[in-house]
Amino acid sequence: MLSVARSALRLLVLGDSIAYGTGARRPEDTLGRRLAAALTADGHDVDLHLRAVPGAVSADLPRQARGAADLAADLALVVIGANDLTRLVPPERAAASLDEALRVLRATGTDVVLVPAPDMSHVPFVPPAFRPLVQAACAQLRQRQVAVAAATGATVVPVADVNRAFGTDPALFAADRFHPSSAGYARIASALTPVVLEAARARRDDTAA
Repeated sequence: MLSVARSALRLLVLGDSIAYGTGARRPEDTLGRRLAAALTADGHDVDLHLRAVPGAVSADLPRQARGAADLAADLALVVIGANDLTRLVPPERAAASLDEALRVLRATGTDVVLVPAPDMSHVPFVPPAFRPLVQAACAQLRQRQVAVAAATGATVVPVADVNRAFGTDPALFAADRFHPSSAGYARIASALTPVVLEAARARRDDTAA
């Protein structure tokens, strides 16, 4: 009986320093590597491509997406929003850039999983008096990101539980008190993994049909 070789699932990671893994102790602790390991354990052959850039804002996403177009990735993880918030980028402008990037990805047949803006009010050096304002700004950007995802057919990862965890456990932050620690990336990955696995399984089922 002849065996049929399976094509690798091309996993693309785009976005900012959280997508890149800044703050993690080891490469294995980053989101891309954690998700690749989970996908491999689920029976997928994974070809991981990291194109995220620390410091990126939403305006950088279309360039990242176009630069990876030749990959024709099966699945893209997009993590963006934190730097838009710290740099006071208007949410409508950030959302327009996200929309452009997601449409580039979808045009190449790539399924997209979006991790929207985190709740920056939990960052340790944000003064308590400013936290309600910061939280409101984060929610506004996140709402616009979710609307863009719905319009482009992307899947949004629920982040409410993750945001609450970062608000109660300082160990989830790295030494810079801004980026996630390895433990923080593990917590984020725990929320991402079911969504990414579901998307990859659906992709595999569609290919097999």
